[in-house]
Amino acid sequence: MASSAQSGGSSGGPAVPTVQRGIVKMVLSGCAIIVRGQPRGGPPPERQINLSNIRAGNLARRAAATQPDAKDTPDEPWAFPAREFLRKKLIGKEVCFTIENKTPQGREYGMIYLGKDTNGENIAESLVAEGLATRREGMRVNNPEQNRLSECEEQAKAAKKGMWSEGNGSHTIRDLKYTIENPRHFVDSHHQKPVNAIIEHVRDGSVVRALLLPDYYLVTVMLSGIKCPTFRREADGSETPEPFAAEAKFFTESRLLQRDVQIILESCHNQNILGTILHPNGNITELLLKEGFARCVDWSIAVYTRGAEKLRAAERFAKERRLRIWRDYVAPTANLDQKDKQFVAKVMQVLNADAIVVKLNSGDYKTIHLSSIRPPRLEGENTQDKNKKLRPLYDIPYMFEAREFLRKKLIGKKVNVTVDYIRPASPATETVPAFSERTCATVTIGGINIAEALVSKGLATVIRYRQDDDQRSSHYDELLAAEARAIKNGKGLHSKKEVPIHRVADISGDTQKAKQFLPFLQRAGRSEAVVEYVFSGSRLKLYLPKETCLITFLLAGIECPRGARNLPGLVQEGEPFSEEATLFTKELVLQREVEVEVESMDKAGNFIGWLHIDSANLSVLLVEHALSKVHFTAERSSYYKSLLSAEEAAKQKKEKVWAHYEEQPVEEVTPVLEEKERSASYKPVFVTEITDDLHFYVQDVETGTQLEKLMENMRNDIASHPPVEGSYAPRRGEFCIAKFVDGEWYRARVERVESPAKVHVFYIDYGNREILPSSRLGTLPPAFSTRVLPAQATEYAFAFIQVPQDEDARTDAVDSVVRDIQNTQCLLNVEHLSAGCPHVTLQFADSKGDVGLGLVKEGLVMVEVRKEKQFQKVITEYLNAQESAKSARLNLWRYGDFRADDADEFGYSR
Repeated sequence: MASSAQSGGSSGGPAVPTVQRGIVKMVLSGCAIIVRGQPRGGPPPERQINLSNIRAGNLARRAAATQPDAKDTPDEPWAFPAREFLRKKLIGKEVCFTIENKTPQGREYGMIYLGKDTNGENIAESLVAEGLATRREGMRVNNPEQNRLSECEEQAKAAKKGMWSEGNGSHTIRDLKYTIENPRHFVDSHHQKPVNAIIEHVRDGSVVRALLLPDYYLVTVMLSGIKCPTFRREADGSETPEPFAAEAKFFTESRLLQRDVQIILESCHNQNILGTILHPNGNITELLLKEGFARCVDWSIAVYTRGAEKLRAAERFAKERRLRIWRDYVAPTANLDQKDKQFVAKVMQVLNADAIVVKLNSGDYKTIHLSSIRPPRLEGENTQDKNKKLRPLYDIPYMFEAREFLRKKLIGKKVNVTVDYIRPASPATETVPAFSERTCATVTIGGINIAEALVSKGLATVIRYRQDDDQRSSHYDELLAAEARAIKNGKGLHSKKEVPIHRVADISGDTQKAKQFLPFLQRAGRSEAVVEYVFSGSRLKLYLPKETCLITFLLAGIECPRGARNLPGLVQEGEPFSEEATLFTKELVLQREVEVEVESMDKAGNFIGWLHIDSANLSVLLVEHALSKVHFTAERSSYYKSLLSAEEAAKQKKEKVWAHYEEQPVEEVTPVLEEKERSASYKPVFVTEITDDLHFYVQDVETGTQLEKLMENMRNDIASHPPVEGSYAPRRGEFCIAKFVDGEWYRARVERVESPAKVHVFYIDYGNREILPSSRLGTLPPAFSTRVLPAQATEYAFAFIQVPQDEDARTDAVDSVVRDIQNTQCLLNVEHLSAGCPHVTLQFADSKGDVGLGLVKEGLVMVEVRKEKQFQKVITEYLNAQESAKSARLNLWRYGDFRADDADEFGYSR
């Protein structure tokens, strides 16, 4: 303790008491304080000083728990005001004191002065002058100090101050409450509003005893969200401090003890209150963490009203600097390079409800486990039939829902991965299987934490850790909060409803079941499916959601390199490029939603057919990438021409399976014209625009939802970042965005620039054209370019008809078509190609009536006669309709058959 000795005068005179200095730590009563020295490498020494020659009232004392018959002792009148007078005047201040007397029991009595020397305020005199203390009875007045005390007391009496005022002072006695009957109700009644309080005692760095004002509740307050090192009580009653316990206690004491504070009551734990203590100089909770005196605790961090992230950030600050309790701290990812800690990757596969396989920019694959969550699992006794093999995906409640959530959200998408920790490999035990090393990370997409989303839907639970286990998610508190919401709302695993049951029939390799199922799948045409597993480039396992069954599916029309096979007694090596083909198929379709057409099955019960993903035929794609050859069985398929074309292109490149291909010399043969059948494969389309020359633009119905989603996202993006008017300089042939008359933005292409006020644009997704000022145009964001989604409006012309060149006649025909089919869904079949655009027949979706034939019947157009044999049947039908219109003298034929004499005048050729 800091002190300075002022030794006394002559050797024969009385000794002058030594003047010592210290800082007031605590006021015990109106006549006793505790002073401490300056800290040097740890908590400083301290001592109790009692004021000489005066007496102040005793403060209330609670009866000892070991004495059941004892009663609580209340305050004596004016005891608490005396204590408060000293507390407000002295706490944290420097004082000097002299010791005048020391009892055999070690109690020290002396004089205390505010400041660095005895010229400061005499505390005893101030107390007596305020009527808060009295001179001790029987004291003889024989020195100047005692004379001044006597004078102060007389003045206080005269002024009727404090205890000398009228009345018995009962109003100064506190009604102390040591217990709270209903702590939860007490906390809730304050609605998290700050409560004024005085910190009466510091048990350790994070636990204090507080006097709540104005109702004098004496409560224990534990700081929400943190825990400091504590003092362990031994069997003999002594206390052993944990490392840094004394330092943490001093840190809190020196800032809060007997200070006026505000406390936010946040929760309760038994009779203890969980809260946050606010002091004008800062928040002690965050300070303790930042200085390395405390660690975050999961069980109470959620109630911290100022946000758990602030506490985690403060703890992180101390960990990074290895302060105090973190002096030996090693970060879970300390050995990783920054590029391995945070990266962007593409999700290729969902392994189960807490693990995914991603493809890195380097092309490597990596398994990532979602940090701190546990997937659904079987609880209690395994109720499975002992003879039935467990299929976790379908048999564990909510496992399928969890996997599907991840699959739909992530497959094929780029995600942000932040590695939280590496879980080392662990050997197998009697109860736990062996685990290889695991990379555990937080995975986000579009700012959404996937693990948090899973937990909030009740499709996973949060792992609980030992308090000193730092290997956990960097967003652990958000996971706990999400789980609490899921439990409260009864979501998923926490629901009291019946557990969903997935009765999925696996008919892979079951020839009998496959035979029964084949006709059904053949009649179904294109069926929706999810690729569950890829065995090789052309052999897959599919889940059919509508039929709730699993099938093995072989791609039709191709011969794919065989993979390596384990046969009894030997290992058969794979054919060249078999692994590449398997990888190609995996990357393209694994766990994706596809469409399949089943044509037949083999002897082993495997279905054979065509698989389509995003309108592309997988068989054709494998051939196109030189990973398969066309099989002769494809000849009878409608995809044969596409396969041959793809194979021819692959042969020319001489890559992979065609690396050693030698082109055979072509022998001259006399061509023999084969009769072709007209191909009628109608697909649903949506007619968006009819042009003045009777061409029309359509959108493919199958990709309509993609366009709607793109337009919605694009408009949201434009609303967030609107183009600056006049900033866009249009150039011919450039894609842009254009504001249509309805006030919405659409994708467009600049066709011509007359001037900034007259720009000709073509709306690429709808087929209409418009002239706009450049102020209504803007740059097309790359995220919505034609690379992301090609232009959706395709131009076609009617097959088998001639469009009138006479303007009035042509207008009549166009008006009829606009009235009948614009903005409606129809069925379209490509009949033949021409230099301009494909010529097609169009049917009404409901009646299946031919639109072009209807125009002929109405006499609005004439028939275009074609010589191809495959069209003769439909041409005959068209000519018969034309004869009927001519007989009825409809429209073009109202003046009879004009073609003989003046066909050229009317713009027709016979």
